[in-house]
Amino acid sequence: MTSAELKAEENSKLIKGLAAECGFLHCSISKADFLEEEAPRLSQWLKDDRHGKMGYMANHFDKRLDPRLLVPGSKSVVTLLYNYYNPQKQTKDAPKLSMYAYGEDYHYVVKRHMKTLVERIEERIGKVEGRAFVDSAPVLDKAWAVRSGAGWMGKHTNVIRKQEGSYFFIAELIIDLELTPDGPTTDHCGECTACIDACPTGAIIQPYTVDGSRCISYFTIELKDAIPQEMKGQFDDWMFGCDICQEVCPWNRFAKAHNEPAFEPKEGMLDMDRSDWVDITKEVFNEIFRKSAVKRTGYEGLTRNIRFLGD
Repeated sequence: MTSAELKAEENSKLIKGLAAECGFLHCSISKADFLEEEAPRLSQWLKDDRHGKMGYMANHFDKRLDPRLLVPGSKSVVTLLYNYYNPQKQTKDAPKLSMYAYGEDYHYVVKRHMKTLVERIEERIGKVEGRAFVDSAPVLDKAWAVRSGAGWMGKHTNVIRKQEGSYFFIAELIIDLELTPDGPTTDHCGECTACIDACPTGAIIQPYTVDGSRCISYFTIELKDAIPQEMKGQFDDWMFGCDICQEVCPWNRFAKAHNEPAFEPKEGMLDMDRSDWVDITKEVFNEIFRKSAVKRTGYEGLTRNIRFLGD
Protein backbone atom coordinates (compact mmCIF):
# COMPACT_ATOMS: atom_id res chain seq x y z
CA MET A 1 0.00 0.00 0.00
CA THR A 2 1.39 3.40 -0.98
CA SER A 3 1.71 6.29 1.47
CA ALA A 4 -1.18 8.05 -0.32
CA GLU A 5 -3.39 4.97 0.10
CA LEU A 6 -2.43 4.68 3.76
CA LYS A 7 -3.30 8.35 4.29
CA ALA A 8 -6.65 7.90 2.51
CA GLU A 9 -7.46 4.91 4.74
CA GLU A 10 -6.43 6.78 7.88
CA ASN A 11 -8.57 9.79 6.94
CA SER A 12 -11.52 7.56 6.09
CA LYS A 13 -11.43 5.90 9.52
CA LEU A 14 -11.10 9.28 11.17
CA ILE A 15 -14.12 10.73 9.33
CA LYS A 16 -16.27 7.71 10.19
CA GLY A 17 -15.35 8.06 13.85
CA LEU A 18 -16.11 11.79 13.83
CA ALA A 19 -19.45 11.15 12.08
CA ALA A 20 -20.46 8.77 14.88
CA GLU A 21 -19.48 11.42 17.45
CA CYS A 22 -21.69 13.93 15.62
CA GLY A 23 -24.71 11.67 15.98
CA PHE A 24 -24.85 10.04 12.55
CA LEU A 25 -26.21 6.52 12.36
CA HIS A 26 -23.73 5.48 9.69
CA CYS A 27 -21.00 6.86 7.44
CA SER A 28 -19.57 5.25 4.31
CA ILE A 29 -17.59 6.44 1.31
CA SER A 30 -17.65 6.32 -2.49
CA LYS A 31 -15.28 7.63 -5.12
CA ALA A 32 -16.71 10.75 -6.78
CA ASP A 33 -17.38 9.27 -10.19
CA PHE A 34 -20.01 8.92 -12.90
CA LEU A 35 -23.05 6.84 -11.87
CA GLU A 36 -22.95 4.62 -14.93
CA GLU A 37 -25.66 2.16 -13.86
CA GLU A 38 -28.04 4.91 -12.78
CA ALA A 39 -27.85 6.90 -16.03
CA PRO A 40 -30.12 4.68 -18.20
CA ARG A 41 -32.52 4.07 -15.30
CA LEU A 42 -32.97 7.77 -14.59
CA SER A 43 -33.33 8.54 -18.29
CA GLN A 44 -36.06 5.90 -18.72
CA TRP A 45 -37.85 6.96 -15.52
CA LEU A 46 -38.04 10.54 -16.77
CA LYS A 47 -39.01 9.42 -20.27
CA ASP A 48 -41.89 7.42 -18.78
CA ASP A 49 -43.01 10.57 -16.95
CA ARG A 50 -42.76 8.91 -13.55
CA HIS A 51 -41.89 12.28 -12.00
CA GLY A 52 -45.32 13.77 -12.75
CA LYS A 53 -45.25 17.54 -12.22
CA MET A 54 -41.96 17.46 -10.33
CA GLY A 55 -40.26 19.26 -13.19
CA TYR A 56 -37.10 19.85 -11.16
CA MET A 57 -36.33 16.12 -11.41
CA ALA A 58 -35.56 16.56 -15.10
CA ASN A 59 -33.19 19.47 -14.47
CA HIS A 60 -29.40 19.13 -14.21
CA PHE A 61 -29.43 15.57 -15.57
CA ASP A 62 -25.63 15.42 -16.01
CA LYS A 63 -24.93 16.85 -12.55
CA ARG A 64 -27.22 14.27 -10.94
CA LEU A 65 -25.05 11.54 -12.40
CA ASP A 66 -21.58 13.04 -11.89
CA PRO A 67 -20.71 14.84 -8.63
CA ARG A 68 -17.56 16.26 -10.22
CA LEU A 69 -19.80 18.47 -12.36
CA LEU A 70 -21.78 19.57 -9.30
CA VAL A 71 -18.71 20.13 -7.10
CA PRO A 72 -15.63 20.76 -9.27
CA GLY A 73 -12.50 19.12 -7.90
CA SER A 74 -14.42 16.59 -5.81
CA LYS A 75 -12.80 13.22 -5.20
CA SER A 76 -15.02 11.51 -2.63
CA VAL A 77 -18.69 11.26 -1.71
CA VAL A 78 -19.21 10.72 2.02
CA THR A 79 -22.68 9.27 2.67
CA LEU A 80 -24.19 10.01 6.06
CA LEU A 81 -27.35 8.52 7.57
CA TYR A 82 -29.33 10.22 10.34
CA ASN A 83 -32.00 8.31 12.28
CA TYR A 84 -35.51 9.77 12.66
CA TYR A 85 -37.51 6.75 13.86
CA ASN A 86 -40.08 7.68 16.50
CA PRO A 87 -42.09 4.90 18.19
CA GLN A 88 -44.72 7.44 19.31
CA LYS A 89 -47.93 7.43 17.26
CA GLN A 90 -50.74 9.84 16.52
CA THR A 91 -54.25 9.41 17.90
CA LYS A 92 -55.89 6.53 16.00
CA ASP A 93 -58.64 8.50 14.26
CA ALA A 94 -56.38 11.40 13.21
CA PRO A 95 -55.37 11.96 9.59
CA LYS A 96 -51.79 10.73 9.30
CA LEU A 97 -48.56 12.67 9.15
CA SER A 98 -45.38 11.03 7.88
CA MET A 99 -43.02 10.34 10.79
CA TYR A 100 -40.13 12.28 9.28
CA ALA A 101 -42.19 15.48 9.65
CA TYR A 102 -43.02 15.10 13.37
CA GLY A 103 -40.38 17.59 14.49
CA GLU A 104 -38.14 20.31 13.11
CA ASP A 105 -37.36 20.34 9.39
CA TYR A 106 -34.67 17.71 8.80
CA HIS A 107 -32.88 19.87 6.23
CA TYR A 108 -31.78 22.25 8.97
CA VAL A 109 -31.23 19.67 11.71
CA VAL A 110 -29.01 17.36 9.65
CA LYS A 111 -27.18 20.32 8.07
CA ARG A 112 -26.23 21.55 11.56
CA HIS A 113 -24.67 18.20 12.39
CA MET A 114 -22.87 18.17 9.05
CA LYS A 115 -21.45 21.63 9.74
CA THR A 116 -20.08 20.36 13.04
CA LEU A 117 -18.64 17.31 11.30
CA VAL A 118 -16.85 19.42 8.67
CA GLU A 119 -15.41 21.66 11.41
CA ARG A 120 -14.05 18.62 13.24
CA ILE A 121 -12.64 17.13 10.04
CA GLU A 122 -10.82 20.36 9.31
CA GLU A 123 -9.48 20.53 12.88
CA ARG A 124 -7.89 17.11 12.38
CA ILE A 125 -7.06 17.00 8.67
CA GLY A 126 -6.88 20.60 7.49
CA LYS A 127 -8.94 22.67 5.07
CA VAL A 128 -11.34 20.61 2.97
CA GLU A 129 -13.15 22.00 -0.08
CA GLY A 130 -16.60 20.75 -1.01
CA ARG A 131 -20.29 20.97 -0.26
CA ALA A 132 -22.82 19.39 2.09
CA PHE A 133 -26.15 18.17 0.72
CA VAL A 134 -29.33 17.19 2.56
CA ASP A 135 -31.97 16.40 -0.05
CA SER A 136 -31.48 19.91 -1.43
CA ALA A 137 -29.69 19.66 -4.79
CA PRO A 138 -29.45 17.38 -7.85
CA VAL A 139 -27.78 14.54 -5.92
CA LEU A 140 -28.96 10.91 -6.23
CA ASP A 141 -28.58 10.28 -2.52
CA LYS A 142 -30.02 6.75 -2.57
CA ALA A 143 -27.66 5.71 -5.36
CA TRP A 144 -24.66 6.97 -3.38
CA ALA A 145 -25.89 5.23 -0.24
CA VAL A 146 -26.16 1.94 -2.13
CA ARG A 147 -22.81 2.37 -3.88
CA SER A 148 -21.05 2.99 -0.56
CA GLY A 149 -22.68 0.02 1.18
CA ALA A 150 -24.71 2.15 3.59
CA GLY A 151 -27.58 -0.20 2.77
CA TRP A 152 -29.33 -1.84 -0.14
CA MET A 153 -32.12 -0.46 -2.32
CA GLY A 154 -35.41 -1.98 -1.22
CA LYS A 155 -38.18 -2.87 -3.64
CA HIS A 156 -39.93 0.33 -2.50
CA THR A 157 -36.75 2.27 -3.49
CA ASN A 158 -35.93 3.26 0.09
CA VAL A 159 -32.48 2.30 1.34
CA ILE A 160 -32.57 -0.45 3.99
CA ARG A 161 -30.07 -1.55 6.61
CA LYS A 162 -30.24 -4.93 8.35
CA GLN A 163 -29.62 -3.48 11.81
CA GLU A 164 -31.84 -0.38 11.60
CA GLY A 165 -34.40 -0.67 8.81
CA SER A 166 -35.05 2.42 6.67
CA TYR A 167 -36.21 5.29 8.88
CA PHE A 168 -33.24 7.58 8.28
CA PHE A 169 -32.31 10.62 6.24
CA ILE A 170 -29.49 10.41 3.70
CA ALA A 171 -26.99 13.24 3.33
CA GLU A 172 -23.71 13.70 1.45
CA LEU A 173 -20.44 15.50 1.81
CA ILE A 174 -18.90 15.85 -1.64
CA ILE A 175 -15.30 16.85 -1.01
CA ASP A 176 -11.87 17.16 -2.58
CA LEU A 177 -10.27 14.68 -0.18
CA GLU A 178 -8.95 11.36 -1.46
CA LEU A 179 -10.56 8.66 0.70
CA THR A 180 -10.86 4.86 0.65
CA PRO A 181 -14.18 3.84 -0.93
CA ASP A 182 -16.41 1.18 0.61
CA GLY A 183 -18.10 -1.42 -1.57
CA PRO A 184 -21.84 -2.09 -1.87
CA THR A 185 -23.65 -4.55 0.37
CA THR A 186 -26.03 -7.32 -0.75
CA ASP A 187 -29.79 -7.17 -1.29
CA HIS A 188 -31.83 -8.81 1.47
CA CYS A 189 -35.38 -8.25 0.23
CA GLY A 190 -35.55 -11.81 -1.06
CA GLU A 191 -39.01 -12.90 -2.21
CA CYS A 192 -40.80 -10.38 0.03
CA THR A 193 -43.32 -8.12 -1.73
CA ALA A 194 -44.95 -6.59 1.39
CA CYS A 195 -44.33 -3.00 0.25
CA ILE A 196 -45.68 -3.63 -3.26
CA ASP A 197 -48.78 -5.40 -1.94
CA ALA A 198 -49.53 -2.71 0.65
CA CYS A 199 -49.24 0.43 -1.53
CA PRO A 200 -52.85 1.61 -1.92
CA THR A 201 -52.23 3.62 -5.09
CA GLY A 202 -50.09 1.01 -6.87
CA ALA A 203 -47.16 3.43 -6.99
CA ILE A 204 -44.57 0.62 -6.76
CA ILE A 205 -45.18 -0.53 -10.32
CA GLN A 206 -42.56 -3.29 -10.12
CA PRO A 207 -39.77 -4.19 -7.71
CA TYR A 208 -37.30 -1.29 -7.41
CA THR A 209 -39.41 1.09 -9.52
CA VAL A 210 -41.78 3.71 -8.12
CA ASP A 211 -44.09 5.82 -10.24
CA GLY A 212 -43.61 9.07 -8.32
CA SER A 213 -46.73 10.54 -9.92
CA ARG A 214 -48.89 7.90 -8.17
CA CYS A 215 -47.30 8.12 -4.72
CA ILE A 216 -49.37 9.51 -1.84
CA SER A 217 -46.39 11.67 -0.85
CA TYR A 218 -46.45 13.24 -4.31
CA PHE A 219 -50.15 14.08 -4.10
CA THR A 220 -50.01 15.44 -0.55
CA ILE A 221 -46.73 17.37 -0.78
CA GLU A 222 -45.45 17.98 -4.30
CA LEU A 223 -48.68 18.43 -6.26
CA LYS A 224 -49.88 22.02 -6.08
CA ASP A 225 -53.00 21.50 -8.21
CA ALA A 226 -56.22 19.82 -7.10
CA ILE A 227 -55.81 16.14 -6.25
CA PRO A 228 -57.39 14.02 -9.03
CA GLN A 229 -60.79 12.65 -8.02
CA GLU A 230 -59.86 9.17 -9.24
CA MET A 231 -57.52 8.95 -6.24
CA LYS A 232 -60.44 9.34 -3.86
CA GLY A 233 -60.48 6.72 -1.11
CA GLN A 234 -56.94 5.49 -1.89
CA PHE A 235 -54.90 7.56 0.59
CA ASP A 236 -55.47 5.41 3.69
CA ASP A 237 -55.99 8.66 5.62
CA TRP A 238 -52.53 10.16 4.94
CA MET A 239 -52.64 13.97 4.96
CA PHE A 240 -48.90 14.61 4.58
CA GLY A 241 -46.52 12.07 3.12
CA CYS A 242 -46.93 8.32 3.56
CA ASP A 243 -45.08 5.65 5.56
CA ILE A 244 -47.00 2.57 4.43
CA CYS A 245 -44.18 0.89 2.50
CA GLN A 246 -41.87 1.37 5.48
CA GLU A 247 -44.45 0.32 8.08
CA VAL A 248 -44.93 -3.08 6.41
CA CYS A 249 -41.23 -3.72 5.74
CA PRO A 250 -40.02 -6.59 7.98
CA TRP A 251 -36.62 -4.96 8.40
CA ASN A 252 -38.14 -2.01 10.25
CA ARG A 253 -38.86 -4.21 13.25
CA PHE A 254 -35.21 -3.47 14.06
CA ALA A 255 -35.66 0.32 13.95
CA LYS A 256 -34.52 2.05 17.14
CA ALA A 257 -35.81 5.37 18.51
CA HIS A 258 -33.82 8.43 17.50
CA ASN A 259 -32.10 10.58 20.15
CA GLU A 260 -32.48 13.94 18.38
CA PRO A 261 -34.44 16.45 20.52
CA ALA A 262 -35.24 18.57 17.44
CA PHE A 263 -37.23 15.65 15.96
CA GLU A 264 -39.62 15.48 18.90
CA PRO A 265 -43.16 16.53 17.93
CA LYS A 266 -44.65 19.77 19.21
CA GLU A 267 -46.36 19.22 22.54
CA GLY A 268 -49.92 17.99 22.03
CA MET A 269 -49.60 17.37 18.29
CA LEU A 270 -49.80 13.59 18.54
CA ASP A 271 -52.92 13.92 20.71
CA MET A 272 -54.88 15.93 18.14
CA ASP A 273 -57.93 14.00 16.97
CA ARG A 274 -59.69 14.18 13.63
CA SER A 275 -61.85 17.16 14.54
CA ASP A 276 -58.78 19.09 15.70
CA TRP A 277 -57.19 18.60 12.30
CA VAL A 278 -60.37 19.31 10.32
CA ASP A 279 -60.84 22.60 12.21
CA ILE A 280 -57.15 23.61 12.29
CA THR A 281 -56.63 27.36 11.92
CA LYS A 282 -53.72 29.07 10.23
CA GLU A 283 -52.53 30.30 13.65
CA VAL A 284 -52.47 26.75 15.07
CA PHE A 285 -50.79 25.47 11.91
CA ASN A 286 -48.06 28.11 12.18
CA GLU A 287 -47.52 27.31 15.86
CA ILE A 288 -47.24 23.54 15.34
CA PHE A 289 -45.28 23.60 12.11
CA ARG A 290 -43.24 26.78 12.54
CA LYS A 291 -39.94 25.00 11.82
CA SER A 292 -41.37 21.91 10.15
CA ALA A 293 -40.99 20.26 6.75
CA VAL A 294 -44.81 20.51 6.57
CA LYS A 295 -44.22 24.15 5.58
CA ARG A 296 -43.46 22.71 2.14
CA THR A 297 -47.13 22.08 1.49
CA GLY A 298 -48.26 25.00 3.66
CA TYR A 299 -51.55 25.64 5.43
CA GLU A 300 -53.57 25.72 2.22
CA GLY A 301 -52.01 22.48 0.99
CA LEU A 302 -52.54 20.63 4.26
CA THR A 303 -56.15 21.71 4.62
CA ARG A 304 -56.73 20.75 0.96
CA ASN A 305 -55.42 17.27 1.78
CA ILE A 306 -57.60 16.97 4.90
CA ARG A 307 -60.68 18.02 2.95
CA PHE A 308 -59.86 15.49 0.23
CA LEU A 309 -59.74 12.73 2.83
CA GLY A 310 -63.09 13.70 4.29
CA ASP A 311 -65.20 14.97 1.36
